[in-house]
Amino acid sequence: IDVLITAPIDKNSIQGKGFNFQGHTEFLTNLSNVQESLMLMVANDLRVGLITNHLPLKEVAAAITQDKIVSKARLLEQTLIKDFCIRKPRIAILGLNPHSGDNGLLGEEEKDIIKPAVKQLFTDGMLAFGPYPADGFFGSGEFKKFDGVLAMYHDQGLAPFKALTFDSGVNYTAGLPIVRTSPDHGVAYDIAGQGVASEASFRQALFLACDVFNNRNLHKEITANPLQPQTKPHRRDN
Repeated sequence: IDVLITAPIDKNSIQGKGFNFQGHTEFLTNLSNVQESLMLMVANDLRVGLITNHLPLKEVAAAITQDKIVSKARLLEQTLIKDFCIRKPRIAILGLNPHSGDNGLLGEEEKDIIKPAVKQLFTDGMLAFGPYPADGFFGSGEFKKFDGVLAMYHDQGLAPFKALTFDSGVNYTAGLPIVRTSPDHGVAYDIAGQGVASEASFRQALFLACDVFNNRNLHKEITANPLQPQTKPHRRDN
């Protein structure tokens, strides 16, 4: 199997003895034996990743740490390089509070956690910028200046993403040893069996999975040591 494309699931009804995860992302991360993955919503040049995934809003602030922002940003940078062929990606990091905290008036997470994380990333050589106020970032078109965006929580990133790209968006799980994509929408039981559901997002999930698979192979090829003897036949895909 070269790629995995999953259809939407009902996160509540699938819970059981063999499945105690918040969704596909967490399940596949556990199954792949990796410490961390990144939920990345993709539509053409718009790529929005999440610091926290399926987490109740009341728990988000406590889950935001400098280390978590740094690790997610590094994961995003690596996937942009290896999976999307962007040599030196520019990454925007959103704030948590309204107006990015207004210098501490509306919250201190930006000053105490997010800004130090951005500074650390930039010092380490990453083109990371922020924090940006989330309310105007997408409406103003600011996102077009970046190769990837990191949102602090689920709806902060997915609400504007789906508003802009609902029929063409794809959910990509970055950081896994396998290539996994999914449509960016849920099961939509309210329109099941009516013949009105759009297949566009699923089709884009298929196309993106093929693109990432080929991009990974290309990255391996161009970064391989030319002096290292090949022990296995090189595979080329059309």
